[in-house]
Amino acid sequence: MATMLDFRAAAIAAIRFGFGAKQGELADIAPDPRGWLEGQLIVSDTVPNGTPSSAQLAAYLQARREKKTDVDLAKMFQRDLREDFKTAIIQRTLGAAASTTPFCERLVQFWSNHFTVSIQRPIVIPVAVGFENEAIRPHVLGKFRDMLQAAAAHPAMLLYLDNAQSVGPNSIGGRVRDKGLNENLAREALELHTVGVDGGYTQTDVTEFAKILTGWSIARENDPNPGTFRWRPAIHEPGAKSLLGRTYREDGVDEGVAALNDLAERPETAYHIATKLVRHFVADDPPQAAIDKIAATFRSTDGDLHAVSLALIDLPQIWAQPLTKIKTPNDLVISAYRAFGIANVKFGDGMIAGLRLMGQVPFNAPSPAGWADTADGWVSPEAMMTRIQWALAAGQKLDGHADALEIAKGLIQPVATDSTMFHIENAPSPAEALALLIASPEFQRR
Repeated sequence: MATMLDFRAAAIAAIRFGFGAKQGELADIAPDPRGWLEGQLIVSDTVPNGTPSSAQLAAYLQARREKKTDVDLAKMFQRDLREDFKTAIIQRTLGAAASTTPFCERLVQFWSNHFTVSIQRPIVIPVAVGFENEAIRPHVLGKFRDMLQAAAAHPAMLLYLDNAQSVGPNSIGGRVRDKGLNENLAREALELHTVGVDGGYTQTDVTEFAKILTGWSIARENDPNPGTFRWRPAIHEPGAKSLLGRTYREDGVDEGVAALNDLAERPETAYHIATKLVRHFVADDPPQAAIDKIAATFRSTDGDLHAVSLALIDLPQIWAQPLTKIKTPNDLVISAYRAFGIANVKFGDGMIAGLRLMGQVPFNAPSPAGWADTADGWVSPEAMMTRIQWALAAGQKLDGHADALEIAKGLIQPVATDSTMFHIENAPSPAEALALLIASPEFQRR
């Protein structure tokens, strides 16, 4: 029979590595919490059903072109596009809530945030969800270099960070067109995606990397296969370039491939990635010993993310103390659906509105740095009030569909204080009990 200690570890496994437990799930996890996590790390190239992002982008580009002759048709397409995006977000959220491999889903969302694309640039709307499914999900347990390549070459990233329009000054196109070099993708690939802001690069490295990446663009509406990656040699900067002490001779699209591969292998990249993973899974102030272990695993396995994910499970710091991290609004909503069941239609009303109220509609991050992964990005008096408002509204919608005390016993009791359980049990009404459960520190943290 499982011991209470096992249930505590089961709660940590479900909350820290996933999005919280489903009702009754802790009993299944408790006999072997680490084994439950390890069993989820199954490499798969399957992605959720949906229209390929290239087709969505092609339609968007065509609609922009038709706007000149049929404004009403273009407006109708824009409305449909936004409705499709909302539907995709709902499906993404419910998919994570229903998942039997929530650890993998958390990893997908971690890496999707690491390689942020955002609908703050409206042209990204048709390809945002496709980016996660096509560039992130297939590589989440593979080699980091493959994910890096897929992310950099995806139309969503090329459009979001303007590389699709970047023109080498001395290229054929650069000599005849009034356009120039754009450094956005090069800068963010260095600062955010690979070596990190302290990785030893200079502004010259950024400029040279931007030249290496010229020609990485997308197929337009008049090109074959519109909406897909397209190599444009006419705008690629000719000649050799130097990046972080290495020389890259002119080699077409393979120049960029070689540079990205080299960045993936640098020790600074291993350390930067390890720091972000430990911050996400352990604590806002990541312990150095844990960073060193994950960085060493990353280096010794050539960036094997399956091995790195297994190493995360083995970190003693993760199991030592529960609830060290605040849940983001996205995490909180998914946790609620897992806890109370996705079949509750009344609770499903207003999902997007709730995410918007709490400040985190997926794929709408304010900058290429992505969503904050520390408490100071989510905890303020105003933010806590919106969470309480959402908890109260959810409690009212769930009233009559769930027993707060029984759910609390099955989800958070192994890591909950006596005070939390007392207040849930003695709440003035069932709706308020449910709201207290959702607003409790044990439900708001992971």
